[in-house]
Amino acid sequence: MKRILSGGLVMFGVVAAPLSFSPHQTRPSPPADYREDPRLQSLRSFFGKGNCPAKEFAEAFLQAADKYDLDWRLLPSLSWVESTGGKLARNNNFFGWDSGKAEFTSVTAGIHAVGYRLANSSLYKNKGLDELLATYNPDVEYAPRVKAVMRRISAVE
Repeated sequence: MKRILSGGLVMFGVVAAPLSFSPHQTRPSPPADYREDPRLQSLRSFFGKGNCPAKEFAEAFLQAADKYDLDWRLLPSLSWVESTGGKLARNNNFFGWDSGKAEFTSVTAGIHAVGYRLANSSLYKNKGLDELLATYNPDVEYAPRVKAVMRRISAVE
């Protein structure tokens, strides 16, 4: 059942989508260009030294960090500690998410899913790094390990 309304909407059941952008709407911004971003080179260099699959996803780590307002070193560091930058990952799960049982459709989807959860889940949202890491993995040695990797990637936040 399809119905066109005079307001420029197409109705499919209960879903509505604008047919065009009005002057009051903005088009989605194009993806950020990370080619000249020094963080990109830092991640590629870090993962490259370990010959890690995560090197190929350095830009996705930055996109997720920027989108979800996370320290740009956090997700790569979690992937290092949990799967040696993807070397030991299964099911596109570089993060050991859900005790390693979570399956993602792609590595990039996994990066964004975990980034989203760290930024928006009530378990993690509005927590400092130590508290966030203690929630992620309560082992007392976990947070120091992740933070040490963060410093290895870059001393600059």
